[in-house]
Amino acid sequence: MTLNIVVCIKQVINPDYFEGLTLDPETGSIIRDNVPSILNPVDENALEEALRVKDGFEDTTITAISMGPPQAEEILQWALALGSDQAVLLCDRAFAGADSLATAFTLAEAIRKLGTVDLILCGNEAADGATQQVGPQIAELLGIPHATYVTSMHLDNDGSVAIRRSIEYGHLQMTCRTPMLVGVLGEINEPRQVTADGLISAMDKEIITWDAGGLGVNAEQVGLKASPTWVEGSYEKRIVRASLMLEGTPAEMVRAAVLTLRNEGLL
Repeated sequence: MTLNIVVCIKQVINPDYFEGLTLDPETGSIIRDNVPSILNPVDENALEEALRVKDGFEDTTITAISMGPPQAEEILQWALALGSDQAVLLCDRAFAGADSLATAFTLAEAIRKLGTVDLILCGNEAADGATQQVGPQIAELLGIPHATYVTSMHLDNDGSVAIRRSIEYGHLQMTCRTPMLVGVLGEINEPRQVTADGLISAMDKEIITWDAGGLGVNAEQVGLKASPTWVEGSYEKRIVRASLMLEGTPAEMVRAAVLTLRNEGLL
């Protein structure tokens, strides 16, 4: 069986460094200087699941696709090193400011441009926005079924996909048919490590870049202009707490602390 798989991946700020983010006091935009970016963690699980399908079906092509600035090539290079056959970067200033729907539209147009696609895999949510909307919106725009919160999947030769979804207080077993989109959770698998051979092979693989013109769309259809939702404003919440330094012996400081708490009505 010939399979064409697309894995949608995203470059996000490393969650371990969220506390390092600041806001521009004039524009309210996020300042990302000196904050490292990584492949969205659960997208790596989506890529791993695509690679496992490829391990079971020889005639399989995996295309990793991402929308972002030029530096997003880094995660596409990583996807190629892991075993993706090709990669596509959607990069254009016109794409900036896109909400989940405008992002899904851009990705869907790119998937259409790729031709026949049997399976689309993506992480269930991004570590930054966490809307969980882009995957289902892509599926709706393409007119194909989708399943989210997926913790296991198995593709058969007849194109049917056995899926296990996490739901409240349990799980749901279901069977779908390709073409379809699957949004995975991190527990679905353990991503493999990049090998030296993988790094070498990635050097011979090309990252295709498409802008709005390359997708055949205009600026009114993508980015902020096409987004029905947007950030009206942002601010940095600062919490200022009063402090009191106590001196003396331990017993004296305890008495002073108790007295202070009683005077404040906290005891």
